[in-house]
Amino acid sequence: MRKHIHVYHPDGEAKFWLEPDIELARNYKLTEKQLNEIKKIIEENLDEIKNSWKEHFGN
Repeated sequence: MRKHIHVYHPDGEAKFWLEPDIELARNYKLTEKQLNEIKKIIEENLDEIKNSWKEHFGN
């Protein structure tokens, strides 16, 4: 399974691929500004996110 993250926000939601690069997979009602902020947060926490993914899914 390709590593990804789902992001939920009161205004909408999005899915980002984590590999090979951080990339928007789907967006539902979030603005470009919100998506850019989310991507920055993902970039700043990528190692922790990937470690959590590995603990949860085992790969």
